[in-house]
Amino acid sequence: MRTSDFDFYLPDTLIAQFPSKERSASRLLTLDGRTGNLNDELFRSLPDFFNPGDLLVFNDTRVIKARLYGTKVTGGKVEALIERILGDNLALAHLRASKSLRAGTEIVFSDKVVAKVTGREDDLFLIEFAGSRPILDILDEHGSLPLPPYITHAADKTDDERYQTVYSREPGAVAAPTAGLHFDESILERLKSAGIKLAFVTLHVGAGTFQPVRVENIADHVMHSERYTIPEETAKMVRETQRNGNRVVAVGTTALRALESAAQSGEIVEGSAETSIFITPGYQFKVVDRLITNFHLPKSTLLMLISAFAGLANVKHAYQHAIEKKYRFFSYGDAMLIDRK
Repeated sequence: MRTSDFDFYLPDTLIAQFPSKERSASRLLTLDGRTGNLNDELFRSLPDFFNPGDLLVFNDTRVIKARLYGTKVTGGKVEALIERILGDNLALAHLRASKSLRAGTEIVFSDKVVAKVTGREDDLFLIEFAGSRPILDILDEHGSLPLPPYITHAADKTDDERYQTVYSREPGAVAAPTAGLHFDESILERLKSAGIKLAFVTLHVGAGTFQPVRVENIADHVMHSERYTIPEETAKMVRETQRNGNRVVAVGTTALRALESAAQSGEIVEGSAETSIFITPGYQFKVVDRLITNFHLPKSTLLMLISAFAGLANVKHAYQHAIEKKYRFFSYGDAMLIDRK
């Protein structure tokens, strides 16, 4: 398939710059991938769409304050986005500077934070922080939340709260699993009271999630890698749900990618691993029956994923409907509930 098959025009006015006043006050577009039927709903009505015994799987990753600003010791500004923490003092990062950075370059991020470029891995730089202070502590004190590139304001205290899910607990992501941003404690309690089961996986979302596919033949695209963990209890709950004939619901594309990555043998297995799974139309889903997700960027791997899940023609129709009805798009936007085709 061609990347241009997944392109669409989106007015800038529909890109949500701020979260809704309340998490669950967003809109919800339901799409039945089997029939193509659409319905306009409200997110707070979500529990009404599930049956007792259904299983919702959430990604409990927590966004870290991964963006740092500094200068080279020799002069010149540097902007760093920590992609992945490899140890107490070592990280992989995106670095932006007026001139290319070489191994041995020292960067001062504050009076007390110095790091050195030690090498490269493809487009990412290996940087080592001086001293014994853990990188997470440094980021908490000196970093800022890395809002997506299409959000035009700098992160503030509201973003510090609202660009995290209410159930986030495992620090490591540089982007939020945005489908989960709509959930508040009230909806979670309503789900549990209705006999709907909740489980968690962890996938630390990388900055590559925002990157458009830049090759015309999607088969030529090289997918970025992310680390995920499937707890033993979650794997057990997935298997039980499948045996009982109930539905497994992924809350977000990141939860879906983790679940499907862990089931490549045919049945889900617990544990931690790297995944660079690239889900495109024609993929045979092994675990997930329903998907809760936001609206995605044109030509993105996530748009290709939901097109595999619901059918490209159905997704194009749903997105056109959403644009006409002025749904809010992307991270702080509205949501979809999709039944697999």
